[in-house]
Order: sequence, then C-alpha cells, then structure tokens
Amino acid sequence: MANADNRLDYWLRWQVPACALIIVVPVVVALYLIYKVQRSPLSPKDLWVPCWRKLNPLWLLSYRAIVFVFMSFILYQMVALHGAFSFYFYTQWTFTLVIVYFALGTIVSAHGCWMYLNYSLTENEERDEFLKRDLADGKSRTTRAFRTNTIRETIKLQSNHEQEETEQRAGFWVYLMHIVYQTCAGAVVLTDIVFWLILVPFLSNEHFRLNLLMGCMHSLNLVFLLLDTVLNSLPFYWFHLAYFVLWSCAYVIFQWILHACGFTWWPYPFLELSTPWAPIWYLSLAAVHIPCYGLYALIVKAKNSMFSRFFPNSYTRLY
Repeated sequence: MANADNRLDYWLRWQVPACALIIVVPVVVALYLIYKVQRSPLSPKDLWVPCWRKLNPLWLLSYRAIVFVFMSFILYQMVALHGAFSFYFYTQWTFTLVIVYFALGTIVSAHGCWMYLNYSLTENEERDEFLKRDLADGKSRTTRAFRTNTIRETIKLQSNHEQEETEQRAGFWVYLMHIVYQTCAGAVVLTDIVFWLILVPFLSNEHFRLNLLMGCMHSLNLVFLLLDTVLNSLPFYWFHLAYFVLWSCAYVIFQWILHACGFTWWPYPFLELSTPWAPIWYLSLAAVHIPCYGLYALIVKAKNSMFSRFFPNSYTRLY
C-alpha cells in the first residue's frame, strides 16, 4: 500500500500548488537578479589579505585551516553517528557549505601568501643583484641612484603585470568563494535562529534531542564565520541574497523529491504539506530570508564603521 506522502491525492491538495508557487517565484526572481545585476569588481587580494594592516596574511591562513579541520571533524562525528541520514537536515547542508568556504579560503589564502612571498623575494633578489653589479662596476652615486629607480619601476611594472594575469586566471574562484561566503552568512543565521528559537523550545522530540554535538553544529558555524568576517577583507553585497534564496529552495526541492519517492517523515514540521497552514509557513520561511541576510549585512556594516573609527591606523575600510 502506498504511504500517505506517495499517494496521488496527497499531491493534489490545494496546498501543494500554493507552496510550489512560493518556491518558484523566489527562484525566478533570484535567477533574474543574478543574470541582470552586474557583478562588482573584486580582487583576489580581498580573499586572503586581512582587513588589519599589521596582521600577516599567514594568520588568516592558519585560522581558516584550523577551522576547516575542526569543522570537518565535527561533521565526521555526525555522519559516523547517523550515516547519510545526517544530510536529511538543512543544518548539515549549511554546515557542509561553511566547511567548503573554509576549504576554499585555506587554498586561496595559501596561494595568495605564496604569490606574495614569491613576488617579494623576486623583487629583492633582482634589486640586490643590480646593486652588487653597480658597485662592482664602480658607477657614480648619481648613476647608481638613477639606475636603482629605473630597476625598481621595471620590477614594479613586471610584478603588476604578473598580478593582473593571475587575477584574470583566478576570476572564477574569486567569485565562487565570495558567493559561498555570503550564502553561508545568511544560511547560518537562518539555521541557528530556527533551531534555537523554534525547534528546541517548541518542537523537541526524538529527532531534535539537544546534545553537545547538535549544540556545536548550531553555534560554531556562526561563531567561526563571524571570526573570519572580523579578519577578512571581503565586501558584502545585498544582491547576493539571491544565492542564499537559491540554496534554501534547493533544499526544499530536495525534500519534495524525497517525499515524492516515498519518504513519509518531514525533518521540519513546517515543511509538511498536508496542513492547511502550509502556505503560511512556506511564505513565512521565504520572508525570513531577508532579515536573516540583513542581520549579517548589518554586522559587516557595523564592523566597517566601528573598526575604522576606533582603529583608523590599523583597520582598512572594505569599501
């Protein structure tokens, strides 16, 4: 016998097309914004150079690498405990996305630090070699000064040219990491708010029993991302809300496909389609994306405003 979610009459309820429309409209709008809005210029240096002038980029690299390893360990513990069922929840989707961000951040930071050290060493070696050659030739002080300035300008032009070529080649990864970063920003706020303010107080049962592992997954994701925000130089654009919307819609579509294939249990009760309140729940979930994303945007704006005011000699404004 077919189960309740797999029967034809379940999917012919009036709530289904209403909820489907609530999903389809944001997806269409998000895709339109992504297509029409021109991407703002972004330099690869924004991804690995800290916003603090005296902070070595190696510190940001080390932080991202440590967080990546630690979060991967937590996710491993969750998968070892529950298997593939772990990814039945939006939390694990978002937690994995944050891990992807820190993985990309570690790789990009490592590449950026290597390029920075390589350019610095090359420039110093060429300048030292030239000065040694000039001293050996016994040139006059004026001639040496003129030649020194010339070689510096040449090295600088070569370095800038090489950096421009590197930035052009790295364009895809630059925008990918930036998109993942801002998608994570909205997703972690949504995840933690729903978990701590709705699921834990009102819907605790055998599937939402709070333990240390669950507590870590619903708090460290936001804490680690906020600490990275305090350190990084990434700007925060409002139109990237579109990617956050697509991410959440992809999860809901994933759940619909599973239930169409025979799954009977919804991981979150407000996704249930059989209740007359389903369209209101879906509409509320769609609307809450804006304040969740806006909250993180306000945090970034406050960071830029307060740090530049209190630490004008140490902090670099993002934009």
